[in-house]
Amino acid sequence: MDKLVRGSGAQQALLEELKQAAAHLGFEVREEKLLREVGYHVRSGSCRVGEAHVIFVDRGLPPSAQIEVLVEELAGRPLDDVYLSPIARQLLEQAATAKLAAAVPERATT
Repeated sequence: MDKLVRGSGAQQALLEELKQAAAHLGFEVREEKLLREVGYHVRSGSCRVGEAHVIFVDRGLPPSAQIEVLVEELAGRPLDDVYLSPIARQLLEQAATAKLAAAVPERATT
């Protein structure tokens, strides 16, 4: 991701674009300070809160890591009718391909 998006302004613009794409899919993106206490491993990601679909993003993470969280959550979701910049679309397609490859078990070669 760092190779595609350089500079804090570009990263911030991409982050906002991904948040808007998530909202288009019905997600509420919440940036919060995710507290870490002894015995708890808290990380960013999606969940359901009642009937709402929420993506929590740790605001303590650098923008590049926040982008990675959103890309991971949005990859493979139907975004054909959403305008995305070429960089955002490329990141989402790469992540979707990686998810698909990880989900398909390797075939034994004989």
